Amino acid sequence: MFGIGDAHADWLFVGEAPGAEEDIQGEPFVGQAGKLLDNMLAAIRLRRGQNVYIANVLKCRPPENRDPHVDEVAQCRPFLQQQVALIQPKLIVALGKVAAQSLLPSENTAAENTLASLRGRLHDFNGVPVIVTYHPAHCCAIRQTRQNRGKIYAWRKPPCKACNLSIRHNN
Repeated sequence: MFGIGDAHADWLFVGEAPGAEEDIQGEPFVGQAGKLLDNMLAAIRLRRGQNVYIANVLKCRPPENRDPHVDEVAQCRPFLQQQVALIQPKLIVALGKVAAQSLLPSENTAAENTLASLRGRLHDFNGVPVIVTYHPAHCCAIRQTRQNRGKIYAWRKPPCKACNLSIRHNN
């Protein structure tokens, strides 16, 4: 599954790999995580397929829904690079740890670079600005504890100034 959406989108959202339901339906981000992603998009005045393209680092589902292995990411990286080159987005949103590590390998060599520390800053993937946020499935899975409440509602506030600029541009 290569992705879905507007082939000339300004916004490219990248997840880690298709899950079982995505594999069956042939579309990334369906089910509960897909509904949350749709809410995230709506919060910044976007909709699936309208100036938005959604893809995954891995193009096929890993066995038992495990995290992708390094060699699998390496094999699929050229496809993701080609997608970025063809779509020419103005902004890439890395959804979760695997996407962030795949798009920003040099920034993930340091142990102190947690997903939370990568949020709120602009990064770069082949000349395209990248922002990092939590994967919608992660937000769906965690409990609403005081510690995790910020993660659950992270999508309600744009993750960085680049997102704010793009929102104004879309109005």
